[in-house]
Amino acid sequence: MYKSVIPLLQNIPELSVSENELMSNHTTFKIGGPARLFLDAYSSDAALRCLDTLNTHGISPFILGKGSNLLVSDTGFNGVVLKLSCNKVTVSGEHIYAEAGALLSSVASVAHKNSLGGFEFAHGIPGTVGGAVVMNAGAYGGEIAQVLTESTYVSDGKVFTVANSSHNFGYRTSIYKKNPGFTVISAEFKLFKGEQDSIAFKMRELSEKRRDKQPLEYPSAGSVFKRPEGNFAGALIEQCGLKGFSIGGAEVSEKHAGFIINIGGATCDDVKRLIEHIQSVVLNRTGISLECEICFI
Repeated sequence: MYKSVIPLLQNIPELSVSENELMSNHTTFKIGGPARLFLDAYSSDAALRCLDTLNTHGISPFILGKGSNLLVSDTGFNGVVLKLSCNKVTVSGEHIYAEAGALLSSVASVAHKNSLGGFEFAHGIPGTVGGAVVMNAGAYGGEIAQVLTESTYVSDGKVFTVANSSHNFGYRTSIYKKNPGFTVISAEFKLFKGEQDSIAFKMRELSEKRRDKQPLEYPSAGSVFKRPEGNFAGALIEQCGLKGFSIGGAEVSEKHAGFIINIGGATCDDVKRLIEHIQSVVLNRTGISLECEICFI
């Protein structure tokens, strides 16, 4: 099936097509075997044409952004991966329009240059607009639900626009999380006029907090577990004496116990076994069940 569709995909401008591409090159964990077919769309038009072609042939791709919340099997992915690298960001008054592949840090920088506040919280989140909308990404008291006005997505070859009120946003979830067949193509944010200096100060302040508290020097997928109600996953893991505990090349960060880091040569199996160990220990000692935030393929 894939062989017959490759020539059609190769005819789409601004779409890169490759076979057996290592997913470790496309995840912040630096882990993952080869994807059978790897597609990279550098424009929204390329993404739309690609999705239409795949839909016509009954193929559902895995949609990839920066891969910052992803753990891929060591044996790879026997399917199609579509990476959205379309990253145009434009400004109109207090509104910012961004394609799904735009980095959150890029959107925050554009907001700063245009004296627009409200997006500072996302400056240090290592992900793309598409992934952030799907997960309702947030940090330091801010989240996507607070600034999004609408998003555009593709399903079964048709394009739809959703207003913010219809996203069913919750903690790390949205209408997209519950409907994986919906592919986010773009989003629009409503910010507010502010002072460049104060916006820059807040971005620097949050960046310093991240550097001080998070193991940014190692490959990871960010926070591994969702925040349990009334608690913090990192604090629970630390209380259980698991800081620094490792399996293979995967280790609970000494800097922040909510992170699992790749200290060198970590495999998907190392990370999964470490996650299971953490969940077991925390449950046995505290009675609290930690829910994994990382996506597995």
